[in-house]
Amino acid sequence: MQLTALPLVGLSVLLAWGAPALADIIGKPRVIDGDTIEIAGQRIRLHGIDAPERGQTCKWPDKTIPCGDIAADALTGTVADQTVRCETRGKGRYGRWIAVCFAGDVDIGENVVYTGWALAYRKYSMDYVAAEDIARVAGRGLWRGTFIAPWEWRRGKRLSSQAANDNRPCRIKGNFGKSGTRVYHVPGGAYYRKTRISKGKGERWFCSEDEARTAG
Repeated sequence: MQLTALPLVGLSVLLAWGAPALADIIGKPRVIDGDTIEIAGQRIRLHGIDAPERGQTCKWPDKTIPCGDIAADALTGTVADQTVRCETRGKGRYGRWIAVCFAGDVDIGENVVYTGWALAYRKYSMDYVAAEDIARVAGRGLWRGTFIAPWEWRRGKRLSSQAANDNRPCRIKGNFGKSGTRVYHVPGGAYYRKTRISKGKGERWFCSEDEARTAG
């Protein structure tokens, strides 16, 4: 039997069939935290930004503020009662969509950075560096005082005052099950005492269940 070469056009069609199609996600969002929303059950991480985590605190000159909760409130204010359109760019390592999302003509991620309640996530994108520079120079939001960058906070870094006085230790254990599933254990749970955290495997401690769920 003689084999014939597959035409390039046919090959491209086959490759297209094998590739997952990216489509816009549109709907009324539920805010999870300062950089994550959910639309119709789809968890969406805003592209190019990183906001303080739920439970994270920051210092202003006159007081300590719950900057993680305020960042979530800032995002809520941006999307309140609006239909949001998210242009997906694929999925991240925790299975969430990564997307640039708009409320009308407003780029939601850019707006949160511009108002000072999130940082440009330079590790993945430089899209919002200009917005961050404007917020920093103007002393908006986080830039009014001192804070730990969210990616460093997730690794356990804390402000010296918070490390000394925090009465809410991070006691929730996040680990990988035998099948590779991501699970977390709260104090008093059936497997809490038996679970050991291996940072080398990517396992970690969480300060709240919301933080653990957000991490996947």
